Amino acid sequence: MSRQSRLATGRSPTLMAIPLTVGAETGMVAILHTWGQTLTHHPHVHCFVPGGGLGPDGSWIASKPNFFLPVHVLSRCFRHLFLGRLRAAFDAGRIAFVGELAGLSDLSAFAEYLEPLSKTPWIVFAKRPFAGPSEILDYLGRYTHRVAIANGRLLDCRDGRVSFRWKDYRAQSKSKAMTLDADEFTRRFLLHVLPKGFRRIRHFGFRAALAFPEPERPAEPEDYRERCAQLTGNRIDICPFCGGRMVDVGSWPRRSPPRPTPRCDTS
Repeated sequence: MSRQSRLATGRSPTLMAIPLTVGAETGMVAILHTWGQTLTHHPHVHCFVPGGGLGPDGSWIASKPNFFLPVHVLSRCFRHLFLGRLRAAFDAGRIAFVGELAGLSDLSAFAEYLEPLSKTPWIVFAKRPFAGPSEILDYLGRYTHRVAIANGRLLDCRDGRVSFRWKDYRAQSKSKAMTLDADEFTRRFLLHVLPKGFRRIRHFGFRAALAFPEPERPAEPEDYRERCAQLTGNRIDICPFCGGRMVDVGSWPRRSPPRPTPRCDTS
């Protein structure tokens, strides 16, 4: 099998490691982003990939100024690897089909569904960033530890309906308002709460290549005040006016529920 054939089918080392392209092992940061401006389910991944990598001797090798990777070959590699992992997950029983897709649980139906996907051209789009590395990291950082909608976008909540501001990118990013029933707003918001075990940020490549130790897990917070500080960066035990530390001096006694009034039986 020729080198180009191996590249096209994905049966090769990473494209960056091949001397034909760069000849270096690279890495990347991938950040999962699941929401759109109207809180609809729009899962996609932002990837931050350097224009180069580490050579066999550990030195940095930059890609060519006007060339990164052959995107047509990268598209075929991605298609091959994605469909291969998808089939492996199906064979291992890690995919559950419900609703209208329940019929794909059958092996022959699943294979028939994937068949045209292996022949359809897949598109991989790669471009240089419009700004420098710091601006790109700042942009990606907006998705790392935030929820699907910020408080500043909420406009109103009354009569069982929620109004919020959103940008219509199809209309030159014009700011508009949308109102949803509270149930629908809650449903859309909860679409973006990741299931247990999912990771929003993944790092590939460089940690192993540079022999960096695994990061230590932060200690579990002692109470809700510390947890709030870790998650938000704000301390609720610091007075916002004088900056002094607030301490518990006692608890307000909980009132007992009122006793029911005895009913007079006049029968």
